[in-house]
Amino acid sequence: MAQLSDDCFAFGGKLLSVDEAQALIAARIPAIDGIEEVPLRAALGRVLAEALHAPGPLPPFFNSAVDGYAFRHADLAPTGETALPLALRLQAGQAAKALPPGTAARIFTGAPMPEGADTVLMQEDAAERDGAVRIPPGLKPGANCRPAGEDVAQGARALPAGRRLTAPDLGLAAALGLARLSVRPLLRVGVFSTGDELAEPGTPLGPAQTYDSNRFTLLALLAHLPVEGCDLGILPDEPAATVAALRKAAATHDLLLTSGGVSTGEADHVKAAIGESGALVFWRLAIKPGRPAAMGLIGGTPVIGLPGNPVAAVVTFLHLARPLLLARAGARAEALPRFHARAEFSYRKKAGRREYVRVALTPGEGLPLARKYPREGAGLLSSLVESDAFAELPEEVTQVAPGDTLRVLPFSAVF
Repeated sequence: MAQLSDDCFAFGGKLLSVDEAQALIAARIPAIDGIEEVPLRAALGRVLAEALHAPGPLPPFFNSAVDGYAFRHADLAPTGETALPLALRLQAGQAAKALPPGTAARIFTGAPMPEGADTVLMQEDAAERDGAVRIPPGLKPGANCRPAGEDVAQGARALPAGRRLTAPDLGLAAALGLARLSVRPLLRVGVFSTGDELAEPGTPLGPAQTYDSNRFTLLALLAHLPVEGCDLGILPDEPAATVAALRKAAATHDLLLTSGGVSTGEADHVKAAIGESGALVFWRLAIKPGRPAAMGLIGGTPVIGLPGNPVAAVVTFLHLARPLLLARAGARAEALPRFHARAEFSYRKKAGRREYVRVALTPGEGLPLARKYPREGAGLLSSLVESDAFAELPEEVTQVAPGDTLRVLPFSAVF
């Protein structure tokens, strides 16, 4: 596993703002080493390791953009309609042919332009009679044609390194004739839940137990990223076992995620285990929900300790784990998508911390309307199911009133 040095952060503070934590990650987390080639069908969502330059022009030849008639613009009369006899018929896939001066060719979308022709009239605008096409005045030279390289010139950068490959990216690579792409290796990310109170779904509940949900939520969130999520089960509330499990997992994974065990309770052992096994980089973020979040290094492997409450775990995953994973995977930084909405609620908060309020969105005049979820507990999984977005309240904001403009983070873009 690729490892980091224990002093790569050299951060001595105890409480970070969200922006400070993300800046720390962006500045000091290097991409994982290595490159592998994969076929296009397996490249969706992977991180492009090297900039992709076009081996040839796209399109590869001068062609018609429409069904119509191709001709030399110079053959048109200066005023009025021009009649040109039809000399050729060209379909897509046929080789280009020379067009005699003073004639036109019946041509179809994607067919190579006949040699000498430079303009196409759409068939909807044409009148064909007695073996000739009648061309109305006003058509500009080069109309309805696609020059070679109009989309991508030969040698031009088609895709940048660090891009997470999308469906259009793969289509572009295929159009350039590429069957395989060079990508970064997938990160192996181990996911633990912690706590004696947790039981595996599908097994009987013991006294005072609840079913573990965070592990499944986090593994599902990882499925949207260029990583391989590995289910490592539930850690007991036992310090030595926690230390041993984290050390063992750190040796075989590129990054570890835990949930729970990072607050100040007597049974919260993850933060202490990180410090005992390696280096604790920071603990606690100025964020709600999600303040008790820790990050450290064990044997050079980053470890992120997320809060145990489900909503807090999701919020801190999106703002701490996600940017760190993307940086480690070699992907370019990606801001979480946000848009504006109009508040339909009142709310007060403390200055100096960023808060994420669950809201449902409904159409409104100009902007969507954001209605606050009626309950605020960070343990309410149903609040994520029944909401559409987080309303993001910056550090300097202390209150929200109906009608205020908010920035919201839509669940559909990250879940």
